[in-house]
Amino acid sequence: MSWDLVFILLVDGLANGAVYLLAGIGLVLIFSVTRVVFVPFGDVVAFAALTLAAFEAGRLPPTIGLVALLAVLATGAEAWRLWRAGQPEGILRAILGWGLLPLTPCALAYLAAGSDRPAAVQIAAAILLVLPITPLIARLTLQPIADASVLVLLMVSLVLHFLLSGLGLLFFGAEGTRTRPLTGLAWNIAEGYSVSGQIIMMVVAALLLSLLFYLAFEYTLTGKALRATAVNRRGARLVGIRPAHTALLVYSCASLLAGMIGVLVAPVTTMYYDSGFVIGLKSFIAAIIGAMVSYPLTAAGALVVGVSESFASYWSGALKDAIVFGLLIPVLMLRSAMAQQVEEEVDEIDP
Repeated sequence: MSWDLVFILLVDGLANGAVYLLAGIGLVLIFSVTRVVFVPFGDVVAFAALTLAAFEAGRLPPTIGLVALLAVLATGAEAWRLWRAGQPEGILRAILGWGLLPLTPCALAYLAAGSDRPAAVQIAAAILLVLPITPLIARLTLQPIADASVLVLLMVSLVLHFLLSGLGLLFFGAEGTRTRPLTGLAWNIAEGYSVSGQIIMMVVAALLLSLLFYLAFEYTLTGKALRATAVNRRGARLVGIRPAHTALLVYSCASLLAGMIGVLVAPVTTMYYDSGFVIGLKSFIAAIIGAMVSYPLTAAGALVVGVSESFASYWSGALKDAIVFGLLIPVLMLRSAMAQQVEEEVDEIDP
């Protein structure tokens, strides 16, 4: 293997790792606060990419119908909950928060549809349009069972993936799409070595967003509230932090990350309605390396997964996914060996 090829594979691995880093942050953020392994995260990524492709084709994105349907259902569910709780005065607020607010990006997307719109407007509209999807889905399916076991939450999350995947096929069809590059620039690093501006943009975006999340968690009151909820939900509730509000915030942040990932990855990968599932699985491996709680370890895991996938695709394109998913085995074995084993006491029974 020549050094030229090694350089190309490393650059490709860094680009993949940047995507998995952002997705891993979203998964860890949701799990640490809500205990939900949010499997449909990749589906939201695919929706963002397909939405941007629809904008570039001059078509009205079907995502508008999906968001509108979810907004109507969430508004009805919240209004019914308030009515049964004897709080009818809060129904108007529920209509504004769960109905009109999520429909605002739909109106903006309707105005942004058209091939003559600037690319920046279409990108912003695509990201804003998928922003309400995760909070609305969580309100309908996950919030009512927020105190259930992790296994139950995982099962519901897996069902949500299949539901969203089916809706993606219904709304977008089975054809794959690829958007225009965000930039056509390229930089020559050395003689014979060049890196496209798209890859640099992906890496820089991942680093900047990771830094912003770190600063937000360390130095803002909201970030400290999220950390408190992640450490102890009951203790956070006792000091006045409402887990439902923090959950809504992390779902919104994760949805924003998913929209950005979809915009970044769409120019370099042909996206289908179910392409997000593989992205979510590989990001889940990075999150597992970080024990689903550590952001620095998740970043390191994303880099390992991205570089491993790049080299595995060179050695065997048919087995690259198996090689990447096989990384879970040594990681889980190592964590099992390092974990403190608690022996259960067994009462002796006299014969």
